[in-house]
Amino acid sequence: MIQATKFKRNNFRLLLATLALTIAAAAYAQDAEITLNWKDADIRKVIEAVSELTGKNFIIDPRVTGKVTLLSSAPMSREAFYEAFLSILQVHGYVAITSGDIIKILPDATARQFAGPINTRSAAGPDDMVTQVIHVRNINAAQLVPILRPLIPQYGHMVAHAGSNMLIISDRAANLQRMISIIRRIDLASDDEIEVVVLQNASATEIVRIMTSLTQTKRADGAPLTINLVADSRTNSVLIGGDKSDRLRLRALIAHLDTPLENGGDTQVRYLRYADAEELAAKLQTHFTSQAATAAGQPAGTGRPDNISVWADPQTNAIVVNAPPKMMRSLMQIVDKLDIRRAQVLVEAIIVEVISDRKNEFGISWGVASSGSNAPVALTNFPDFLGGVLQLGTAIGGGTDPSAVIGEGITIGIGRISDTGLSFAAILRALEGEANTNIISTPSIVTTDNEEATLNVGQEVPFVTGSFTNTGGTDGSVNPFQTINRQQIGVKLTITPHINEGDALVLDIFQEVSSIAQSAAGAVDLITNQRLIKTTVIVDDGEILVLGGLLEDVLRESDQRIPILGKIPFIGNFFRVRKTEMVKTNLMIFIRATILRDAATTAFETNAKYNFIRDVQLGQQGESIPLMPGTPRPMIPPLDDGSDDGGE
Repeated sequence: MIQATKFKRNNFRLLLATLALTIAAAAYAQDAEITLNWKDADIRKVIEAVSELTGKNFIIDPRVTGKVTLLSSAPMSREAFYEAFLSILQVHGYVAITSGDIIKILPDATARQFAGPINTRSAAGPDDMVTQVIHVRNINAAQLVPILRPLIPQYGHMVAHAGSNMLIISDRAANLQRMISIIRRIDLASDDEIEVVVLQNASATEIVRIMTSLTQTKRADGAPLTINLVADSRTNSVLIGGDKSDRLRLRALIAHLDTPLENGGDTQVRYLRYADAEELAAKLQTHFTSQAATAAGQPAGTGRPDNISVWADPQTNAIVVNAPPKMMRSLMQIVDKLDIRRAQVLVEAIIVEVISDRKNEFGISWGVASSGSNAPVALTNFPDFLGGVLQLGTAIGGGTDPSAVIGEGITIGIGRISDTGLSFAAILRALEGEANTNIISTPSIVTTDNEEATLNVGQEVPFVTGSFTNTGGTDGSVNPFQTINRQQIGVKLTITPHINEGDALVLDIFQEVSSIAQSAAGAVDLITNQRLIKTTVIVDDGEILVLGGLLEDVLRESDQRIPILGKIPFIGNFFRVRKTEMVKTNLMIFIRATILRDAATTAFETNAKYNFIRDVQLGQQGESIPLMPGTPRPMIPPLDDGSDDGGE
């Protein structure tokens, strides 16, 4: 009975709501303002009444259900009534999507998947679903997504496109308009600009060094530092980037520091580390004199820069400069680039000479003389045959030293010398020799880049250049004398390295190797062998390059004989002299250059050479003649502590 009563009551209310909707529709049709009050009205009936009141066509999603309550105390116009209807849909989680002449009533969770207006200006009302593309100009669009997403309802959508820096938002027109307003307030140009501060008295590099040390201090609030300082030496300017307040603070500090010095800032003393003060001062004075003359329109060399002077102090290797601030900065920049540590080059030459010398000699010389005749009846004497018969006889008779006529090898002489009868003499000489020479020289030298260096290891050998006898005077004295010229014999290496940007070197090389050779026949003094190379080569760092060499095979054959008799088999050997000499020379000169760019590389190469010599000395300890037992040989100390271990 109670359920029947409730059913009748609900039907009565529905009837009243339907009647009210019908009355409202009639009033709306007559363009009259109406006042509606609905309580628990079926939303589908409300949509049906709105369709009759506005003349719009609706398609209702099956999921659209519920009761609607609308309380109104003031009359509404036609447009206001439709806006109130859209608000009712929004409150209940529905949305009206316009598609041509049809309006779809859908749950707002799927509303973004249907076509709608592209921007808020195309929306019919604040509750329409709108999709808008917003271009972000000053900040990263992806950074705004986590900030703005809580302001978007669940049925809305927001995504950032990183390529174009844009935001795509789907939401109701009213909320979307609010989002656009928020984005425009955030998307503002930053005040982190870059300012250029031109200095008049101070150095930009020094100011940046001081300011950087100051700005490295952490802020009290823990916020990161956003200030950047860069020095432009060419214009003597400081570039400041960061927040406006920080830039203003640094500008005030820089202005305070950029003041003239009270004790005369136009004069500075610069201590040099690597360059020579006297040489550099002369070059700087010449350079700025030419600049001043050019600026004044005078020929170079005629200018008088009275306000610029550069002089050197050799004792401290410093230069004293007096110049205006602008010229002073330019001069100090030149000094900074010239006063640098230059790389060094270790050059090692390898000279290898292998000589093989073989000779063979055989000959007979004889003579016959009759008694009572001063001249020999017959004799043989050959120019290449040392110790002829007459020379041998003279030597035996005491006229000369026999060793002067007896040559190398074996010499056999037989004969009979008598006052009566026939006298004869014969000399036979045979020689076979073989000599091998293997010489390796490895001179090395260290020099600075672009500096010439010379290494000379050898002896000075005297050569007689003239002989004079002064006979004169009242007492008839004789003053003989000779003129002597001393010539250096040994190894001489002259080199000038030029280091390129990479690891290659250009070497100007002069290599000379000289030695004393055996005296040749007919030579009046000593004979010297000379090997000389003068060239310019390119070699990589640490690589070995061949400079040149000589491969020589020399064969000398001599056969002297008596015509006709010397060609008789076997018997002809008594009338001939044969001599054969073969010399084979292999000479090669190599070069290896190593760049010593820093102290570590220099120390490594030095230690290697030092320890090599010390190892040689250690190996020779105890090999001397034991006349002074217990006395070690002198030896260089080790490199580690500088002490002498006595060869142990």
